[in-house]
Amino acid sequence: MKVAVINFGMGNLASVRRAFEDMGAEVLVANHPAAIYDANRIVLPGVGAFSEGMACLNDAGWGTALHEVVINQGKPLLGICLGMQMLATTGHEGGETKGLGLIPGDVKRLDAVGCKFRVPHVGWNDVKYLKNDTLFNGIPDASDFYFVHSYTFVPESPAHLIATTSYDCNVAAAIRNGNVFGCQFHPEKSSKAGRLLLRNFMDYVSC
Repeated sequence: MKVAVINFGMGNLASVRRAFEDMGAEVLVANHPAAIYDANRIVLPGVGAFSEGMACLNDAGWGTALHEVVINQGKPLLGICLGMQMLATTGHEGGETKGLGLIPGDVKRLDAVGCKFRVPHVGWNDVKYLKNDTLFNGIPDASDFYFVHSYTFVPESPAHLIATTSYDCNVAAAIRNGNVFGCQFHPEKSSKAGRLLLRNFMDYVSC
């Protein structure tokens, strides 16, 4: 199993790489879009601002490559933290910015969607499942995962929301559109539950 971890200049590559290597995956840190074409799984980790992240992706041609391998070839993609947010249609961090558009929705600041707790949201929070999904196979409902974020993904369709977490109000913890997955938390920093989630992503087989 070859897992390509995209390096666009704004990701926690070392911890993500190590987590997949610990599960026996062949991990390629993809520094150029051409590198993802022969991978079995693609991971888009990211930290930082939406607008800056999209600028980095667009400048290097990642958007075109991701649409080709994910939409046309059907390869599974997992976005983590900012990587999940950039799957959206539009983001509002650093000005309104067009996202990858792989899962329709907007990315908005936590207090803009009604959360009154301190921003950013940092720490362990339990994740509640809205439906059974392969990403959470074998992981008990309400398991704790590690979050660090100030913005949240607001899906256009409730069908794409598979799990939430409560931070004064309910916000997206995980989303999915076919072979495109996203988690707002950091599975690579979320102990046993996080490792199992990454294993489930590796084991995913499209129907």
